[in-house]
Amino acid sequence: MTGIVIGLVIVVALFVLSLLLGSFFTVQTAHAGIIQRLGKFSRVASPGLNFKIPYLESLVSTLSLQVQQLDVKVETKTKDNVFVQIPISVQYRVSPDKIYEAFYKLSDPIKQIESFVYNVILGHVPKLTLDQTFEQQAQIAVDVETSLDGSMKEFGYGIVKALITDIVPDTKVKSAMNDINAAAREREATVSRAETEKMLLVKKAEAEAESKRLQGEGIANQRKAIVDGLRESISKFSEAIEGASAQDAMALVLLTQYFDMMKEVAGTNRSSTIMMPHTPNALADLFAQFRNAIIAGEIAVGTRSDGSGESRPGPTRAAP
Repeated sequence: MTGIVIGLVIVVALFVLSLLLGSFFTVQTAHAGIIQRLGKFSRVASPGLNFKIPYLESLVSTLSLQVQQLDVKVETKTKDNVFVQIPISVQYRVSPDKIYEAFYKLSDPIKQIESFVYNVILGHVPKLTLDQTFEQQAQIAVDVETSLDGSMKEFGYGIVKALITDIVPDTKVKSAMNDINAAAREREATVSRAETEKMLLVKKAEAEAESKRLQGEGIANQRKAIVDGLRESISKFSEAIEGASAQDAMALVLLTQYFDMMKEVAGTNRSSTIMMPHTPNALADLFAQFRNAIIAGEIAVGTRSDGSGESRPGPTRAAP
């Protein structure tokens, strides 16, 4: 009898101990426990150590109150008949004041969120072209977030953020877009190079024009100096020699320049000038040609100043 009593005591003690141990449970931080009593919702257990009635109450599940992320890939067609894949990251969490709705109203909240995402994307993207889809990427994400938050709020879920991480068109379409961008950049580079070459040519032309202008001014000043020098030389020659005319002085100047030229050619060691046979009388012929050209020019000037259109002889000069 003593052994039976001891055994009963041990059984009772183990039963009481199991009751005590089964009455206490813990809930992790940022989680909420769902307590049911005889199959009916009783209360929500907060994080930490909690107590429940043994055999009458049970901890059926725990819900995380942390922000969670769901990645969804939606394939759709744009207005210009381009198939694209749009990966969307939906960040959501269980509302602390609607834990009952979050656990009991939806059997599969993940599938529900995916359905709402598909509904929003398929309602927006087919109305936009591919370029507009890229341009309005942020607006599409805002529309998804607003629509999801309004729809899931009654089920105890709050949408923190909806992010469209990328828009992935078909491989051939992407390759064509890259070719178009490359062609556009090449066109811009060609235009830029052409503008640069145009600028260089314009600057070169301006430099050449400026150089020609300065060269022309230099030649004009040189000729003016020569004319002034000749005028002074002829004046002094006429004053020094009585009866000498301007033609005599010009002939003397030409003869002097002729001999200076011959002297310069003869003094050059590496000169490749070929001297043709000639006589000093050729200088007289050259002077006569100059004289005839001057007389013809004066006749033409006199004809233009008369205005009658008829050719009239100008003043004649006696040949030397």
